[in-house]
Formats: sequence, structure tokens, C-alpha cells
Amino acid sequence: MIAKLAWKNIWFKPLNTVLSVILLTSSVAIITTLILVEKQFEEKFSSNIEDVDLVLGAQGSPLQLILSSVYQVDAPTGNINYDSAKVWMNNPYVEKAIPLAFGDNYRGYKILGTTHDYLTKYKAKVSDGRLYEKNFEVVVGSEIAQKLNISVGDEFFGSHGDAEEGEVHENYAYKVVGIATHTGKVVDNLILCTIPTVWQMHHGHEENPAHGEEGHVHEECEHEHEEADLTLDEPNMEITAVLLKIRNQMAKLTWQRVIPQNTKMQAVSPAFEVNRLFGLFGIGVTALQYLAYGIMLISGISIFIALFNTLKERKSEFALMRVNGAGRFQLLKVVMIESLLLCVVGFVFGTILGRVALSFLSNSSEEDFKMSFNPYEFLWEKEGTLFLLTLFVGFIAALIPAIKAYNLNISKTLANA
Repeated sequence: MIAKLAWKNIWFKPLNTVLSVILLTSSVAIITTLILVEKQFEEKFSSNIEDVDLVLGAQGSPLQLILSSVYQVDAPTGNINYDSAKVWMNNPYVEKAIPLAFGDNYRGYKILGTTHDYLTKYKAKVSDGRLYEKNFEVVVGSEIAQKLNISVGDEFFGSHGDAEEGEVHENYAYKVVGIATHTGKVVDNLILCTIPTVWQMHHGHEENPAHGEEGHVHEECEHEHEEADLTLDEPNMEITAVLLKIRNQMAKLTWQRVIPQNTKMQAVSPAFEVNRLFGLFGIGVTALQYLAYGIMLISGISIFIALFNTLKERKSEFALMRVNGAGRFQLLKVVMIESLLLCVVGFVFGTILGRVALSFLSNSSEEDFKMSFNPYEFLWEKEGTLFLLTLFVGFIAALIPAIKAYNLNISKTLANA
């Protein structure tokens, strides 16, 4: 009964109510979005650097090397000589080395030359078909296969460089021999092939006639390559980077200094660079959180002003309630429940709005960085704390008006009325 009365009283002045709900909704939506983005962003970045102690690549920006080689979201710092890289890859301190050679793209998705160890690293298996063995055979990531409707046996032509609008290489068609399982990691948005495939695409002869049309085709390609396929034994070939898992902790530290001093390469710790990135990312998140808490404070002040002003106009109503048997504590409860109901409504709308915003953000980041966020995830601990904080704001805002209602002088109010 009291809750029903409180709900009706909320709409006594609808403009004040709507303003308070909008402010609360905005603050809760911002905080909810930040909580989900920060958690999922850190999870995705941390999971992709598992078993990678160092990244070996061309000298340049260390962060750029990590972003391009581990997360596939930036241009590489350059190429390195494969023979020079093998000196470090074959070092006894190295437990596992995975070479990477960046090739072209297909409809904006990168084609990456690497070994089968790359799939093993991300615990990706082939759900349909088999692993690539020959040049121009590819295994397609699960996200790409689903979005572009690719299946085993299909063929397509790659475009030069990172841009989807690049020149189409029609001399060689890639043949899909396998579809990888979904992992939730970067491999889901890659097309994998042998390293010599990348070399042959860019260094092979151009005398083969072009066949087929640009893009994805669903029919057998009848041409054959005129020259022999290149292999990993070719001299003076280049790769883009190497992912290294190091056995020796001292080597992990010293190589970061020794390699750039004695070669044209650099060895970068992805953990260090990611922590630095999180630090930069955290500054922006903290600033937005402060903004959201500021909006929540303003919404609390708005609720307080609305309740305090309507209390003056509702003194006669409260006095009549007392005359009809309502106790002091019931009046206090009515005012308090009004404020808490506003907070619950604002929290519910804010939670929904935050997830809608995250969905739009996910679509944008997926187009630009091939990284998506899950708007349907619930972080019960953090969002539960946010709910309690929202209720606390409503409690504080209603405290003074509720006490005034509790201490209402019935006889004086009725006399003045």
C-alpha cells in the first residue's frame, strides 16, 4: 500500500521525476559501460599474450610491434631477415618460436603466414576440413567464416596490403581447406597460411594469367602455378615478427637489451607494453568514472530538491494521513520509498542504456580493430555494488525530507490549512 502511494506521489511533479531519472540513468549507463569495457578489454588483451614472453621484430615503436604482431590492430614496424631471426629462434633458451609473415587481406581481414603452432598457441582446432599444408591453402578463423559465409573448398583472391580497397592479386587464388574453432581470441579474425605463401604472392613470377573474379568464389579454380612453390629453405627471405616463449628468465631480460644493440631487430616484452597500455587506458577510464559519479551526485541533489519542495505542498496530505491512523514512521517510509523507487528506475534504465551503448561500441571496434565486446555479460559483484551505491544516493537525498515528514506537527499544519 505504502509503495503504491509512493509510486503515485513520484508523478505528482512529472518534470522533476523525469529529470532525476535521466540524470541517474546517464550516470549508471556510463559506469556500466566502463565496467564492462575495462573488464573485457583487459581479458582479451591478457589472454592473447599467454605463452609469449618476447616478440622479435624490426626496430621501431615497441608498442606498435606488440599491437601489430600479437593483436593484429596496427601496421608492422617492418620486416626482418628470416635467417637472422633463426639464430635466436634456435637458441637453447627458447622453448617455442612462432614466426609470422604478414601478407595481404581479404575483405579487410588479414592473411597471416605462420606455422601450425600459432593455432596450437590459441588452442584453436580445425572444426571443418584440415590444416593447411601447401602454399595458398588457408585455414579461416571462425568469425570470418561466419560473417563472410566461407566454407571448405571455397577460393578467393587477396587484396594488397591492409586496406580492403587494395589491388587484387588475381595471379594466385587462396583455397580454403579448413575452418578454425571459435576461441574468442585474435585468431578468430585471421586467415592463416604457410609463410612461403606470403613470399610467393609478392616475389613469385607474374606470368600466370589471371583467373576468376575479385573476391570470394564458390567454384574450383582450374589454373596451376607455373613455377615451383617456394619453401622455408629459400635464402634471404623476410618475415615480420617472431613470438618467443623463453625458458630462462635472465635471457628474457637481457635479450631486450642485447638484440637491439647487436642486430637490426628488437625484442619486446608484450606484458610490459600491455601494462603500459592499460595505464594509459586507465587514465581515460578514471576520468569518465569521475564524470559519471559527478552526474550521480547531481541526480541525488535533484531528488533532494524535488522531495524537499513537494514536501511543503504535501504537508496537508501528510497531516490527513496521520489523522486517519498513519504513524510517523509510515510518513518517513513514504518519502524514503519515493526516493528509492526513483533510484531503482534510474538504475534499470541505466543498465539497459549502458548495454545498448556497449553494443554500438562493439560494432564500431569490430569494424576498426576486429575486437568485439559482449553487452550481455553481467558482473554481479561490480554492478551489485553500483546498485547499492545508487540506492545510497537515494537514501541520503531523502534523509532530510523524510525526517521533516516524521517530525510534522499535525495540529499546526491543519490549523494553517
